[in-house]
Amino acid sequence: MSSASPTPPAGQWPPRRPSKRTKLRNGTFIIPTTGERSRRNFTLRSTRADQNDGSDGSTIIPFFSTRQSLKDRSHAAVHNIRTGASRLIRWLDSPMGHGVLKCTLAYTLASLATFLEPLSDFLGKPDGKHVVATITVYFHPARSAGSMIEAILIAMVAIAYAEVVSILSMCTSVLFGTTFAMVPLAHALVLAVFIGGGFGVIGWVKQRMNNPLVDVGSTLASLAIIAVVTKETAVFTHVFSNLKIVQIFKMLVMGISTTTAVNLLLWRVSAVVLLRQSMTKASTSLGDMLAMITRGFLTGSEDEVSSSEFAAASSAYSSAYPLLTKNLREAKFERYFVGHERLYQLDRAVVKSMETLAQSIGGLRSAANTQFALLKEPMDPMSGMMSPTNSALSPTLERSISNMLASGKDRFLTLSSIEEASEDSNDDERSRPRDQCLYEGGSKGTRSFRNPSDIFELFIALLGPSMKSLAFTLSEVLREPPFGSAPKFEITVNDNFRQSLTDALGLFNAARANALQELYKNLELDRTRTEKIQADFEEVAAACGHFSFSLQTFGEEMQKYLDVLDDLKFASDHKTRSWEWMKWWRRGKDNGRKFPPLPYDTGEREAFIKPIKKAAMPRGIPDSMINRRDTYNWEAAPQASKVVATLSQRFLRLLRKLARDDIRFGIKVGLGGSLWAALSFLPQTRELYRHWRGEWGLLSFMIVCSMTVGASNTTGWSRFMGTLIGVGATLINWNVTQGNAAGLIVMGWFVAFWSFWMIVARGKAPLGRITLLAYNVSTLYAYSLSQSVDDDDDDEGGLHPIIGEIVQHRFFAVTAGILWGLVVCRLVWPISARKKFKEGLSMLYLQMGLIWKRGPLAILLRSDCSRSYLRSGEQAALAKYAARLDKLRGSAASEFELRGPFPTDQASRLMQCTHRILDGFYAMSLVTQHKRGLTEGERALLLYTADERALLCDRICHVFQVLASSMMLEYPLTDALPSVMGMRDRLLGKIFQFRKEHSGEGVGVAGTSKDGDGVNLGLLAHVNVEERDYALLYAYALVTGQVAEELKVVAKEIEGLFGVLDEERDVLLQ
Repeated sequence: MSSASPTPPAGQWPPRRPSKRTKLRNGTFIIPTTGERSRRNFTLRSTRADQNDGSDGSTIIPFFSTRQSLKDRSHAAVHNIRTGASRLIRWLDSPMGHGVLKCTLAYTLASLATFLEPLSDFLGKPDGKHVVATITVYFHPARSAGSMIEAILIAMVAIAYAEVVSILSMCTSVLFGTTFAMVPLAHALVLAVFIGGGFGVIGWVKQRMNNPLVDVGSTLASLAIIAVVTKETAVFTHVFSNLKIVQIFKMLVMGISTTTAVNLLLWRVSAVVLLRQSMTKASTSLGDMLAMITRGFLTGSEDEVSSSEFAAASSAYSSAYPLLTKNLREAKFERYFVGHERLYQLDRAVVKSMETLAQSIGGLRSAANTQFALLKEPMDPMSGMMSPTNSALSPTLERSISNMLASGKDRFLTLSSIEEASEDSNDDERSRPRDQCLYEGGSKGTRSFRNPSDIFELFIALLGPSMKSLAFTLSEVLREPPFGSAPKFEITVNDNFRQSLTDALGLFNAARANALQELYKNLELDRTRTEKIQADFEEVAAACGHFSFSLQTFGEEMQKYLDVLDDLKFASDHKTRSWEWMKWWRRGKDNGRKFPPLPYDTGEREAFIKPIKKAAMPRGIPDSMINRRDTYNWEAAPQASKVVATLSQRFLRLLRKLARDDIRFGIKVGLGGSLWAALSFLPQTRELYRHWRGEWGLLSFMIVCSMTVGASNTTGWSRFMGTLIGVGATLINWNVTQGNAAGLIVMGWFVAFWSFWMIVARGKAPLGRITLLAYNVSTLYAYSLSQSVDDDDDDEGGLHPIIGEIVQHRFFAVTAGILWGLVVCRLVWPISARKKFKEGLSMLYLQMGLIWKRGPLAILLRSDCSRSYLRSGEQAALAKYAARLDKLRGSAASEFELRGPFPTDQASRLMQCTHRILDGFYAMSLVTQHKRGLTEGERALLLYTADERALLCDRICHVFQVLASSMMLEYPLTDALPSVMGMRDRLLGKIFQFRKEHSGEGVGVAGTSKDGDGVNLGLLAHVNVEERDYALLYAYALVTGQVAEELKVVAKEIEGLFGVLDEERDVLLQ
């Protein structure tokens, strides 16, 4: 440093220069809707007017103020009544209001099967006619047409299954009870086979399918079986009677016909239309996130991605994505029903492309976070003065970037704020000489960087306008609705979008190549700094290149997205009908596919990690590990009997299959149901079962039994509260109307309206359904008693129902069934959501470690850039697995344990870290998967650093495994957790060594060293290495650093949960 330099203030290094707000000149951008090129001023902020909050400006005026006169209060009351009525009318005219009205109408019409004598006579003399109304509650019409088709199919299968079980149970009772006179055996077979086995199959299907409609169908099947087998006397008296069977079939037809007619004839909703709406919402939120991430990178500030606007956009996509998958499933039924199979395939491709765009957004945010991390690191003020004579072979590389930033950090903590300026503005002209001085080499020589902020400013000055222009084009394409307005939502993809995006990418790619060339030219020609500072500066340059490449990759994915939309538009304009799915006899020949491959259908399907099924719950230890644990003892004892070993292994495999969660759940449900139903077969308890209406307790048991203890607790509480509300409504309505049919219909309408409001509008389906079910079995049943039905009902008043007795019997029966279900779920093979979450998260970490161990860069050498370390479908499978763990957290929070409540906050933070790590995985795949080939310099660098990279991958895999083991076993971590950053700094040091040796006479490396793949490095001498060749390794180091930082956060959370083991802890002597 020159002695003439002014002395800086104490504690401030390097000297601060005057801060000035940087003007970002406007670049050429493409207007997506017209394809026109423009250079006018523009902004990345959304210009959509989202001002409509659903209110008309009318507010409720408080009228209990002491300062108001009686006249003012009267006016306020009238105003509030008018405002409330206006809001109610608007809500009733909304899609949600339509759904509630449809459900209420369907329920009211179905209840006429009990109240109208002709309809009641059509159903016959047996009681239970309220099941018609119950069907409209479970299969309510507030659903799309596709969902209604699925509901009809499920209801038909459920009733068919119930009919088969009922018929076979009566046949068995007649055969063994009457023909062979073996009454105890007949009852035992009915209990074991048709109650235990029948309910067990229902429980197995519920868990296997994991579909809300299947759960509802299971409840309907259970209701039908209970009514015939345990309530009617045919099975007890060993006679065959088809009265109840025929009645159940009639009730099914009436209930399904009623709800279907209301669904299709009144405010019909199409799943295809709902899919279009959710696609539009998801696309808009992706565009908003893209704009904010790019704006945050341009300003060098994390405020954009930490803002409430970004959180709102991210939340909007998170809420839209489940609707995408749900509506896509329902749209499949509509498409297949009308013969538009090809349109469904394209709808599915659009959803897949949106998933890929969302993953790219995660990778883009991860790339932006590398910049933020580099600008926030602490530093040592003197390292910036490191002499070129200092040792370059230190195993750890000092962070000179951080050293430059901490002094005067109010200047360099974030980049200068970027403003848009027009080309002809005076400010821009005044700032032009300074820009030339700062960023243009020309005849004045190259720019000499003094700190990392200069690198970012140069990069933004060179590529910022083009980056902003491409982000503008991409975000505007995403924000532009791809579908028209309601109600048809016709595809209205602008024909100019495809060409506009191609032009925008062309401009960006050209500017990006020039910007990176200029950036690395400045880095390469300026040799005045030390090698270590040069290496750190290049890491910052690599962060710039990494983000620009991620943005380019997003644009390429957008092209695929537009391609699929164009295909969907063409197929919609040229519709052809085919029902190939019905040709079951041809599925084996063509594998069930007659359509050409789609853009997002890849031929590569690796078997290492399979896509997660809809019904799959996050599992614990995988089968491969279990198989190894079951066989290693036999393998370690070769002298053992082969016959004994074979028989033992086969028997153990059988037990393992029976020990699967779905099998155990089915056995548990069947066992609990048969034990409860035994009360109706034993002579000592039959009268007790009949008097307290034990059939409703058995149905409650079937409803409460859920896969996990937490889900059972939630369902049980909802059923208890719903029963209280339902029986309370029964007491009020019956006493008010005195059993009058017309009055009960009107009062029942209000009960139904409130219940369906809870189901449809509030999303509390269990509470709303159980409220109406309790109301049905009390009110409608009491009215049917007064109409001389065939029922042993003397204890409840007969023709003059005693409503108090009826309500009391139902309430205690339901409560007992709930308690029995909770006991069975808790004591018989309990499946804890806490344990599932713990094991699932552990296996996810273990899988992520094994994936990273493959070596994101090593695989480029092995495959000559033909493969990526993330195999086809793995990223989507990992993301879906993590999403299921998020859902499992909700059930775990409802589980009570003596050890204390579930640590919800800590689990939430763990999952947030996990999602960020997955973003880093995808960001790394973006760096590697689009490389066409390795340059000579990149190949030399990869070979030279092979050992360090292999050790770094092993270390990351090791840390993942340690965290997974600690999570699985609930053991504390030690305070000697292996450091990833140390191995990462060794890699940076090796890159630095390569640079130093290459800057002399070339790279000379002993030929005995080998990388992780066993490739002989040989002698790499006089290799042509350019500055841009370092970018690949530096990008790898950046992403690795992000993953390492998130692993530190995960370790801190696990330490907070289970503690830390240090040298002072005595684990043996207590």
